[in-house]
Amino acid sequence: MSKSFGGQNMFHPLRRVLVKRPDEIFAVEDPERWHYVASPDLETAQQEHDSMVETLQQSGAEVLYHEELQPDRADAIYVFDPIVLTDHGAVVLSMGKDLRRGEEEALARRLRELGIPTLFSLEGEARAEGGDLLWLDQTTLAAGIGFRTNQEGVRQLRAGLEPLGIEVLAFELPYFTGPEACLHLLSLISILDHDLAVVYPPLIPVPFWLDLQARGFQLVIVPEKEFGTMGTNVLALGPRDCLVLEGNPGTRHGLEEAGCRVSSYRGNEISLKCEGGPTCLTSPLLRQA
Repeated sequence: MSKSFGGQNMFHPLRRVLVKRPDEIFAVEDPERWHYVASPDLETAQQEHDSMVETLQQSGAEVLYHEELQPDRADAIYVFDPIVLTDHGAVVLSMGKDLRRGEEEALARRLRELGIPTLFSLEGEARAEGGDLLWLDQTTLAAGIGFRTNQEGVRQLRAGLEPLGIEVLAFELPYFTGPEACLHLLSLISILDHDLAVVYPPLIPVPFWLDLQARGFQLVIVPEKEFGTMGTNVLALGPRDCLVLEGNPGTRHGLEEAGCRVSSYRGNEISLKCEGGPTCLTSPLLRQA
């Protein structure tokens, strides 16, 4: 393996990935504060997470852990959100959810331990979360502007990335159910190959939909009843090789019809109670064909 990090895409084979196993901080006693459906059961959550990690390892990925204890940071298991990784290093973001502030530098410290440099950090009033950032191709990053990512965040991303030949395209997200809910751009789409994505059209911005069409993407449509169970939150382990949350049969059928190999994991505690699917639970460090 010639590289230890990088891969500005969402679907090349997953070679190295960072995760955070649920710890006692995750088992919150006040789920409403965190916008959780209910308090996660820690033992079951750890079992679910361990099983998901085993699937990642079986796919050929090296799984590394982010073990720093972060008091009052229950969402820290969702390691996708604090950074966006480029071939040049990590961009340290600034979380739009106030309760998640502080996760960013903790994750950046872990990446530096692994030899991944910090490229730059968002500053001031800039806000952006990884869940709003999607690689459309090697040089194009889509950004969803909503309650978690703002215009200043996009401006700073453009200023830092465009000198590297990376274009940042911004699309405004809908209000949906309001500022407390977690509606990211990646709540609406996952890319599984250079020409395949799984999507939930009712909430996708029209300009973004037209851009996907112009790029020639084949689109697998998530049934309405499976949007709430994170049918759109699909992790590519490789081209048309994906990991989904258990209990989305319509989405799974659509993916298989599109030629995908589909694995699943049980996520009652680590996903369904807490608004975070397999993409959220993983921070890809190296994708390499």
